[in-house]
Amino acid sequence: MRVRPARGDDAAELGRALKVVVEEDWLALEPPMTAAELAAGLRTRLDEGQKLLALEDDDGASAGEGPLVGLINLRPTRIDGVWSIGLWILPGHRGKGAGRLLVDAAIEARPPGVHKIELEVWPENEAAIRLYERAGFQREGLRRDHYRRRDGRLRSSVIMARLFPDGTPPPPDK
Repeated sequence: MRVRPARGDDAAELGRALKVVVEEDWLALEPPMTAAELAAGLRTRLDEGQKLLALEDDDGASAGEGPLVGLINLRPTRIDGVWSIGLWILPGHRGKGAGRLLVDAAIEARPPGVHKIELEVWPENEAAIRLYERAGFQREGLRRDHYRRRDGRLRSSVIMARLFPDGTPPPPDK
């Protein structure tokens, strides 16, 4: 497996894969969503300049390009120097180091001046929480019954973040 920047022509394939994960209820996105809707959202993120890094399963691929099986999105928040990540991986590719590849790639891709990367994860997603902790993220809090789902359920989320003391802001423009 390898991580590479997502491209506009990846959106349809990533949308189809993301639909599988959305239907599992591991993400803030809720079904029903079509693959086309999800692909359009990915294209919008790319157009906005967000960093989308795709996970390619290149095992056995003859041309060096295999199916796309995961994605991490690194995007700015409203707070200067704080960016957020969102990650997903298709079920058959979890537990094999793919998540760590994506998290490490996002950390490496963080722009100068980013002193913190944050994320939210469902409390019952223990495998993801362990992954983030191994990558240096710490629990910062719990948003208790914060997200109302379409079916009326309330979901809590664990807030996690990793600090980068070297993420000093760039010098002001002159």
